[in-house]
Amino acid sequence: MFNVEDLARKLEKIDGLGYKAYKDIQGYYETKDGFLYIDHVQADPFAPPSKIRVRVPMSRAGFPVYLYEGVRVIALEDIIARKIRSKIKENNSHQYGSGTNGSIHIDAGQQQILKRTAVRISDDFVEARITVRLPAAGRRIQGRAARKLLCEEVVQIAEQSLIYVKDEEKHLAEWVYLYEDQNVIRANLAKYDLAAFVANGSILPRESGNSDLPMAEKDSVLFKSPPSLEVEMDTIHHGKIKGMSIPRGVSLIVGGGYHGKSTLLRAIERGIYNHINGDGREWVITSSDAVKIRAEDGRSVEKVDIRYFIDNLPLGQDTQEFSTANASGSTSQAANIMEAVETGANLLLLDEDTSATNFMLRDARMQKLIEKEKEPITPFIDRVRPLYEKHGISTILVIGGAGDYLDVADRVIMLDAYQAYDITERAREVTRAMKSDRVQEGQSQMLGSPPRVIKRASFSFARGDRVKVSAKELYTIMAGGEIIDMGGIEQLLDPSQTRAIAECLRYMEKYVDGRRTLKQVLDLICRDMDKDLANVTRYQTGMHPGELAIPRRYELAAAINRLRTLQIGL
Repeated sequence: MFNVEDLARKLEKIDGLGYKAYKDIQGYYETKDGFLYIDHVQADPFAPPSKIRVRVPMSRAGFPVYLYEGVRVIALEDIIARKIRSKIKENNSHQYGSGTNGSIHIDAGQQQILKRTAVRISDDFVEARITVRLPAAGRRIQGRAARKLLCEEVVQIAEQSLIYVKDEEKHLAEWVYLYEDQNVIRANLAKYDLAAFVANGSILPRESGNSDLPMAEKDSVLFKSPPSLEVEMDTIHHGKIKGMSIPRGVSLIVGGGYHGKSTLLRAIERGIYNHINGDGREWVITSSDAVKIRAEDGRSVEKVDIRYFIDNLPLGQDTQEFSTANASGSTSQAANIMEAVETGANLLLLDEDTSATNFMLRDARMQKLIEKEKEPITPFIDRVRPLYEKHGISTILVIGGAGDYLDVADRVIMLDAYQAYDITERAREVTRAMKSDRVQEGQSQMLGSPPRVIKRASFSFARGDRVKVSAKELYTIMAGGEIIDMGGIEQLLDPSQTRAIAECLRYMEKYVDGRRTLKQVLDLICRDMDKDLANVTRYQTGMHPGELAIPRRYELAAAINRLRTLQIGL
């Protein structure tokens, strides 16, 4: 077996040679505390960076088992990745050649904790997966700089972070206990028939519109539950947490402009993820099956049954197997709901501001002007109660101007200067005093449609030796010559999730056989990801897919449904 001294000599030997000579260093090397794996060397200075792993046996790493048992392992892997990123910033200040030569990167999280591939912990070892841009001057190897980078900096940074330090135990324990208790509350939502929970003292506003960091406490209003909605949630490590419960059913969030309605809804939609300590939304916990719905003009739709909302289109256009390459606001929103339901969503989150007006409501005057026979849309206001009462699908809806929704709400929460008030009784008084003249529309049609079966031809871009699917930042996936626009998927959080979705699209060919439904294929892929996210990647066993984060089934389904090559057989 080679050691890092052998690697250092190799790098000295190839100093000044052409960049392809870097291929000679692929392999693994013993270090003082573990092993350095060079899995993949980039083809040239401008290619995707090289993939490196540093592994320390658990007998040397020494992390107590209680820190990584059960779900805690996700939190411990997360904080180790953050520690490595911090050390990279502290230590990797050298410049090797031009541009990004010599840079080191690990895929660590931001405000949320996701199951990632950047760090792997088992009973046998702790491993960090890192990318490095190997130093070069033009296309000539800088071997001495590479020796310092790989044999000293990378090894030192990783091994310092992969070995347990007793003085850090309290901080590590707090990190994993918080993550565990967030999961405890989320699991208990169903027990108490709740859709979401927002703790007292939460900081919901962000510091700016393009930042996910919390607003400074001195500038923000701490959240406080209305007394009528306040509950206590039990945790294992943090005692009882008090806050606002949002029961299942139909809940409205109302209030004046700029008073915090959408801020509360955004916190709830991100509550499907666990947040780090200090984020302000640590105890904003939402059902894991919540899906944000919006209008999405221009998206493609393939054979979705939208008759529950839209039927009898002009010229006999089919809405049982509705397909279009350029959906309108109303048809896209109808399709988004039906696709979410097909995938298993039981909580819909909507904001009036991002919804199609004609999909949400037809008021009494418009009903008088345009007869129902000439209007194919059954508005959401007439479906929101049956969705819950007949199908168990709850809704949380931000409403600023459509007062008719007061008639169908189980509860009404008002935001006034970022403070929440339960005004359900007041809303009922208003509806009793001011009767709406609108007529409920739509027959009592049952929700549901035949399961959609995916045809293998949908994923022709993923066949053969050349992989033709890749992620471009957060909201774009290239699939062959097609672009999948994910811009309307507001709960997609991290580019690493997008990369994982791209890998899943390539991997789907394993299960798409022309007989399995979309839901069945999703079940199988999510099962494989839950076992090990690396299962869905193209990497060979032993190589590292270190820049992936697990997506939810809903965001994966959203990517599939927006694939313009999608073919469905019913």
